Amino acid sequence: MLRAVMAGCGAMSNGWLRAIRETPALAAEVEVVGLVDLDESVARARGAEHGLDVPVGADLGAMIDMVRPDAVFDLVVPPARAGVVELALARGCHVLSEKPLATSMEEARRLLAAAERAGRIHGVVQNRRHLPGIRRVRALLASGALGELTAIHSDFFIGAHFGGFREEMDHVLLLDMAIHTFDQARFLSGLDAARVYCRETNPQGSWYRHGAAAEALFDMERGVAFTYRGSWVAEGANTAWEASWRIVGTRGTVLWDGNEGIEAHRVAGGEGFFRPLEEVPVPETDLPAEGHAGVILDFARALREGRRPLTDARDNIRSLAMVFGAIRSAEAGAPMPVEGTDLERTTA
Repeated sequence: MLRAVMAGCGAMSNGWLRAIRETPALAAEVEVVGLVDLDESVARARGAEHGLDVPVGADLGAMIDMVRPDAVFDLVVPPARAGVVELALARGCHVLSEKPLATSMEEARRLLAAAERAGRIHGVVQNRRHLPGIRRVRALLASGALGELTAIHSDFFIGAHFGGFREEMDHVLLLDMAIHTFDQARFLSGLDAARVYCRETNPQGSWYRHGAAAEALFDMERGVAFTYRGSWVAEGANTAWEASWRIVGTRGTVLWDGNEGIEAHRVAGGEGFFRPLEEVPVPETDLPAEGHAGVILDFARALREGRRPLTDARDNIRSLAMVFGAIRSAEAGAPMPVEGTDLERTTA
């Protein structure tokens, strides 16, 4: 069993604890042995809600020293992330963090260096990688059935009324949401971004203070284009949270609604103004756990098996770099390079 302390017991912790309790494969792999929150009463209430008879406290260092966990589950707010991760790594714990990995590229590089020094794994929650739809589309692309990849197009349009801190954020869509879609594009294609041109707006009627919509064009490796269109103030016809996709190869195209709606066709003849097409079967997939449960299970199994998890921070920094590249481009009104392509590439 992976013994873990959970740091940050706000609303997000409910989903983690429910996933651990209700996913049989995960319940057999992970044990939460301590709860930490700056408000100790919040940690105590969360433990009671989920039937956990474990120590609670407000001091993460003291909790680690007391229960000696294998890992820390980091669910704190982004500005506090670096301090929590560095403390946990320095005390010999592996860490699985909620996204984002860091609040800047400089901070992200510092956390990667800290994990390297400690000889520990730092994973990041990118739960879209552990959903059936994306695994099926990824397998289709990897099979070569559509030929060589040439373009990836994604649309994310949701009228999301969160209230609270998001409505006061700068670059709210790019910082808080777009990394999911950017990471999906990298996961689907196996390619990194080299350059980006991004336009960011706050449309009329927006209930956000800044940056509720954006369009971005990324130059990916091997000459592949990736386009992103997104808005958090698009009422009336929501896409999936996983976005909707058109992915084009030299022999055909796959349309994916972000869930289980997948339709693929390829050229089946060499004559005619529009070449004849044939439907391409999309591979099935079998996941031991999905979403957050899938991320946590993969993290636990990776530690047991001596490998890196699918959402290792050394990979995730390349998705984070796309976010900050897009922000820099939007602020400058000009194309910008995407940092991170100099980093060592890792695969799970």
